[in-house]
Amino acid sequence: MASTILPRMVLCPARPPRGTRTSNGATGATRSSAFMFPYFIMLIFCGIPLFFMELSFGQFASQGCLGVWRISPMFKGVGYGMMVVSTYIGIYYNVVICIAFYYFFSSMTHVLPWAYCNNPWNTPDCAGVLDASNLTNSSRPASLPGNLSHLLNHSLQRTSPSEEYWRLYVLKLSDDIGNFGEVRLPLLGCLGVSWVVVFLCLIRGVKSSGKVVYFTATFPYVVLTILFVRGVTLEGAFMGIMYYLTPQWDKILEAKVWGDAASQIFYSLGCAWGGLITMASYNKFHNNCYRDSIIISITNCATSVYAGFVIFSILGFMANHLGVDVSRVADHGPGLAFVAYPEALTLLPISPLWSLLFFFMLILLGLGTQFCLLETLVTAIVDEVANEWILQKKTYVTLGVAVAGFLLGIPLTSQAGIYWLLLMDNYAASFSLVVISCIMCMSIMYIYGHRNYFQDIQMMLGFPPPLFFQICWRFVSPAIIFFILVFTVIQYRPITYNHYQYPGWAVAIGFLMALSSVICIPLYALFQLCRTDGDTLLQRLKNATKPSRDWGPALLEHQTGRYAPTIPPSPEDGLEVQPLHPDKAQIPMVGSNGSSRLQDSRI
Repeated sequence: MASTILPRMVLCPARPPRGTRTSNGATGATRSSAFMFPYFIMLIFCGIPLFFMELSFGQFASQGCLGVWRISPMFKGVGYGMMVVSTYIGIYYNVVICIAFYYFFSSMTHVLPWAYCNNPWNTPDCAGVLDASNLTNSSRPASLPGNLSHLLNHSLQRTSPSEEYWRLYVLKLSDDIGNFGEVRLPLLGCLGVSWVVVFLCLIRGVKSSGKVVYFTATFPYVVLTILFVRGVTLEGAFMGIMYYLTPQWDKILEAKVWGDAASQIFYSLGCAWGGLITMASYNKFHNNCYRDSIIISITNCATSVYAGFVIFSILGFMANHLGVDVSRVADHGPGLAFVAYPEALTLLPISPLWSLLFFFMLILLGLGTQFCLLETLVTAIVDEVANEWILQKKTYVTLGVAVAGFLLGIPLTSQAGIYWLLLMDNYAASFSLVVISCIMCMSIMYIYGHRNYFQDIQMMLGFPPPLFFQICWRFVSPAIIFFILVFTVIQYRPITYNHYQYPGWAVAIGFLMALSSVICIPLYALFQLCRTDGDTLLQRLKNATKPSRDWGPALLEHQTGRYAPTIPPSPEDGLEVQPLHPDKAQIPMVGSNGSSRLQDSRI
């Protein structure tokens, strides 16, 4: 899940690792280091424990985000909520990737198109850093002061060529979220390219995506290191790094900062998306997922901090070049990835090369996340239907999901698309993630029973979860999440984008998107209560929350202890083993619907 780190800068301003959510009203001038302390606290007491819980949950049952809820059928709505969240993120996340594709293709030139102000889309207010440095004389008005730092400090009208390229050329941004205007055909074409690439990499499920991820997950570190070495050798880089590390302790007392930290952790680690459960379901049963959760979480955090050094070294160089504070160039919203950083790259020698590397890195990181999102949806659909045709024709399901995602993403390529993209990011995949995780944690610990779950983990790993995780799962993590939700509601501020205030009806749509995933939980609980046997409500409630008869390890060889079958299956039982799901194993196992669960030991 480390692949969400840098593409997410499109939606967030500078913060470690990826910035305070400006769509909630924060500004780019907020010191990113104010975020450090809450971020690490949330990582230790919420992120890593919940990451381990989801990995162990999926690995034990070898099921996707829906099938695992045989542990307590009444809470299967949590799985549907995860699917809804993954759907929303999958739709707009590929739009972010398509914009990165657009900038990548635009960088294949001798001079970056956002370097100067002599383009047809530029306005008289445009003042580029290269123009002001007398590197070109054709685009600067005669009245423009030669000292750009003086202009930046005393004029509020200055707009950079990279900002005008983003707003007036790439997006052709409309004046209102309801004014869709035209579909930007270049972005639509790049969106098609993004979905084709994702589909081709998932055409054989985890067998194909697993090989591709070796490249998409490792090569960005090479690019990141190249950019880091180049960044720290620039004049002024130290100023940007100090800005990145200098604390602003008064921000620590704001509940919003803690809420942003929780949202950041859930997003970067992938908690509550369903992707962790889905990918863990392909693990070997005795795989040490405890070790994996620690290594991945710490690596994710370290990569985030590392990425911050790369970003702020370049921004420090740009601030030094302009003679202004770093906060003036540390843009917010989509501006960091597509405005501030591209503008800084124009100051480097051979700037198209650095731009190509930067956006190629964004593309690879984004694709890694998109693979997980799409596989989560496909696996949930296949596992839920689980008939012979759909298990054999999983490729068609993948194609159908990809086509649907492309069609639903078309409105986000319109002139008002960025407004909707930020609306979905702010509401559809924000507080609903922590609500889903909290309910999942409570249902496993208090409905299924913490002792039962600890015994399951001991049977799977050979040792029970450490005491720290037991305490976090039962008390600390749910309590932290609950208080963050309360204070986030108290300090709620409507979404904005730069100076644009979202209308009330758009905010209402945002809340509906957020509730659409959470509402799955009580609706399915009521549905399950109505279809469960029982003479009284209490009896139905008890029957609906107890584990299904087929809950437990998927393979017969792992069904020991209380999961050991009392009567071995016989041909007279009418149960037929059908190895229909080639992605999940090599040892068939009769499931609740007569189909087999298969494990791919290479994942």
